[in-house]
Amino acid sequence: MKTIQEAVEITIRKTPFIEEALNEKLINVSSLAREILPEVSKLLKKEVKVGAVMMAINRLSPANELRVRKNIKRLALDLGDVIVRSDLCDYTFRNTPSLLKEIAKILSKSADSNDYFLTVSQGIFETNIVTSKNLQPFVEEIFKKETLINNVNDLASITIKLPKENLEQSGIYYFILKQFAWANIAVQEVISTTHEMTIVVKERDVNETFAILMDLKLG
Repeated sequence: MKTIQEAVEITIRKTPFIEEALNEKLINVSSLAREILPEVSKLLKKEVKVGAVMMAINRLSPANELRVRKNIKRLALDLGDVIVRSDLCDYTFRNTPSLLKEIAKILSKSADSNDYFLTVSQGIFETNIVTSKNLQPFVEEIFKKETLINNVNDLASITIKLPKENLEQSGIYYFILKQFAWANIAVQEVISTTHEMTIVVKERDVNETFAILMDLKLG
């Protein structure tokens, strides 16, 4: 059977930003206890007093989280080049037997010029293509018989070169994406390889997105 301490930890850790705000003393413990009381009581299947929840919150140990945050911040200082591309568009198609053949055509076309930007991400049910506007006419022609699920224009991408240590450190993607959530920037797509992370946002948000990433690099 869960203890009050365990129930409080489970409740808080599934709520974005709460732990960090607690560590920074930005949250009133009494107000938080009253807010999460129904969820804690539900987990324990019994009524719990606010005072007991407050005590559990105050006993939360930030040591492990602070260690992880320190390591992530150290990695953030080692972020490599930041590359910005504008005038992009985003297409999502339903996966079909013919789609792979069409993807091969657009990949071949993009190889004709260094001016073309193209990423292809294939999921189980759908495939996403982010491309520069100068490839847009070819995409619409090549994929005209495919099922278009979504299309967004006026986008920009920011590609970050990640340090090699990112593979061994949990939370690096969360640490970066959290900054955009705090700034209320809607991330349209996240595209990653082993040592690169590309974030696609609306063009109106690209300056603020870039500024946030540069702040991370500068510490």
